[in-house]
Amino acid sequence: MQESIMLFFLNIANPILDTVANLVTMLGEESFVVAFILYIFYNYNKKSGFILFSSTIYSVIAMGTLKSIVRAPRPFQVLDSIQGKRVETATGYSFPSGHTTTAASSYTALALTFQKRAVSILCAVVIALVGISRLYLGVHWPNDVFGGLVLGTSISMLAYRPLSALYDDRERRIKVNTMVGTISFVAAIIMAILLNLHTIDEVAFTDLMKALALGGGGFLGFVFENKRVNFSTDGSWPKKIIRYIIGMAGVVIIMGAKAVIPASLYSIGSFARYALIGLWATGLYPLIGKGLHLFSGDL
Repeated sequence: MQESIMLFFLNIANPILDTVANLVTMLGEESFVVAFILYIFYNYNKKSGFILFSSTIYSVIAMGTLKSIVRAPRPFQVLDSIQGKRVETATGYSFPSGHTTTAASSYTALALTFQKRAVSILCAVVIALVGISRLYLGVHWPNDVFGGLVLGTSISMLAYRPLSALYDDRERRIKVNTMVGTISFVAAIIMAILLNLHTIDEVAFTDLMKALALGGGGFLGFVFENKRVNFSTDGSWPKKIIRYIIGMAGVVIIMGAKAVIPASLYSIGSFARYALIGLWATGLYPLIGKGLHLFSGDL
């Protein structure tokens, strides 16, 4: 059954659908998801940004953990007829689909945030299209996509109310974020060291290490922002656009540091980059931006 579905997509493949699938699949990639979450956090609503970030990180960590346990091969590694497209995004093992999990989690949380029918429909369509794009590109089995859909949607739906209540209790939020951030940070650095020493499976644990590092830096950044910055999303549209562009530019620069990290320190370098992105996005940049008068204080 799964093979038949994969062959169906192979038989309908053409250059136009290739282009569409490549564009659609980007909606489930880390760069795009980070970009829209930060827009919400900086310019729309800090609580919503926190819930979106937390739901997505929890889902991605759960997905990475499952990948490291199941270790299923991808279709293009099993079927000679499937070559695989955009395989540079096919990191780690196959089950569950990382793109589908990320899309299902982040867009489900987005729908719950706005609670408007049009937004919910749009989010559902995007989630479905991302999953289909992974099948079309030949990088995931139908079971992978279904698993990612269930995992991401379930975690965001179950986490939405607890995360909302957590955000409303500032003292408890700081304690929980400190604990979760510290655990994630420590787990990520241990994993990075083991990866650099080649003592654990790189395919199984690299993406999980990156997710833990991003989560660790992000949650500790939230704590720093809560204690030292406490910015407001208010401001004119020109100011909001400028603050967002500068914040994202910092993310891009940190990601670009990959080019100068020696190959021998790849895993340690990846840990540093992802942890710094999380810390920059939720803590350091709000501090700098407030000093530059791009953010105002909370009212």
